[in-house]
Amino acid sequence: MTPERLFTTTIPGLQKRKHGGPPIAMVTAYDAFHGRLLRKSEIDIALVGDSLGMVVQGNASTLSVTVDDILYHTRMVSRGLMGTSLLVSDMPFLSYQPSVETAIREAGRLIKEGGAQAVKLEGGEAFAETIRRLTLSMIPVMGHIGLLPQRVHSMGGYKVQGRDKEAQDRLMNDARSLVQAGIFALVIEGIPWELARRITEEISVPTIGIGAGPHTNGQVLVLHDLLGWSEAETLPRFVRRFGQAEEAALDSLRRFRLEVSGTTYPSLEESYSETEQ
Repeated sequence: MTPERLFTTTIPGLQKRKHGGPPIAMVTAYDAFHGRLLRKSEIDIALVGDSLGMVVQGNASTLSVTVDDILYHTRMVSRGLMGTSLLVSDMPFLSYQPSVETAIREAGRLIKEGGAQAVKLEGGEAFAETIRRLTLSMIPVMGHIGLLPQRVHSMGGYKVQGRDKEAQDRLMNDARSLVQAGIFALVIEGIPWELARRITEEISVPTIGIGAGPHTNGQVLVLHDLLGWSEAETLPRFVRRFGQAEEAALDSLRRFRLEVSGTTYPSLEESYSETEQ
């Protein structure tokens, strides 16, 4: 059997792909099994997203997720990745907003205790100083602008951002400010593709889009959505289901139930004999 080839994604390697090489693929992950899947498929970036509040914990938003939650899941994903995909952890709601000192402490935990190689935080120019201090503290930061799930209430739901000129100018300014503060990459979520292209062309770091069209330097999706573990009717328009994992799992579980109830599993060949130890 040919041994598995291990690859390694680094921040400098990703930044070189801003001006050449294949677009960046980023996928969320929440446990060691997910980490192993991303490792074997050679996904560039594994994001332990605060989306776990919705797809793992079953909540209506990401707001209840804690640093301890992210830390717990980061440790598991790290074991599955085995140092291959770049491991980025989300900073959840109120883990960085109160103060720069809070942000450094909580981000430091995700790096030191969780094994993350970088953190991601939502917000624009208002958090530029926080990002600058994090990078000065040797904590790599990925930015996130546009539709911000942690602002779901103030935004009035999960709505496309940057539709008018004032909002577009604000998002352009946010992107510039975060780059100046030291981010190594920028997630752009839920904005018109023309604006995403303008941002991508102007700033010097890679952009990773979600619901922002095809003209970014990469794309990110939630693992459950792309594999088909999410309810199809609840998915945003931009999500493509690359698999039918829920249907396959349901088929396997139903077959198991039927074979157990029909006494056809386990067979004698699948059971230990009385002489086996």
